[in-house]
Amino acid sequence: MPPHALNAPRNSHMDFDQVYFWTNTIHNGKRLLTPDKYKQIIVDCWVELVRRGTIAVYAFVIMPNHIHVVWEMLDINGKETPLASFNKFTSHQFLTDLRSCHPQVLVHFVVNEGKRRHRFWQRDPLAVLMDSTEKVLQKIDYIHNNPLQEHWNLATRPEEYYWSSAQFYENSDKTFSFLTHYKERFG
Repeated sequence: MPPHALNAPRNSHMDFDQVYFWTNTIHNGKRLLTPDKYKQIIVDCWVELVRRGTIAVYAFVIMPNHIHVVWEMLDINGKETPLASFNKFTSHQFLTDLRSCHPQVLVHFVVNEGKRRHRFWQRDPLAVLMDSTEKVLQKIDYIHNNPLQEHWNLATRPEEYYWSSAQFYENSDKTFSFLTHYKERFG
């Protein structure tokens, strides 16, 4: 279990109007998110869900085989939760691109789970309730430093890694305009 999850309940259920640190990993740890086009699919999904008023995103990082995000479910998205919408939309986009551009990679995501033929996200993502400013700050720090870890070595400073909210907090960069500053929620 990663150090950020110690003493935290492993739970993929998220209640509305609560902020969670959420980790979702690509099925079997495959590095599907290495190409930027797959990272952009995730960002595009968050942009749309924020535009619809169904989520707020306070911090994130998109790594080669997983994502971390501090976010809040605000409202239902049609007939489903924003979490279900996120998983469905991103999976559909991954499937579409892999079928047309990388069919040899698609075989790594084939499953036989009833009607489901492909799985891109592992089951049971980690969801940890963020019920204090201290916890939020600790998780944001963890998120922003994730690309610097020795086994990733994706950047030398948090704000150098593009696919993260670090530049939003360090430099007031508005590249990812869907972000909400954590202070708007936690004061």
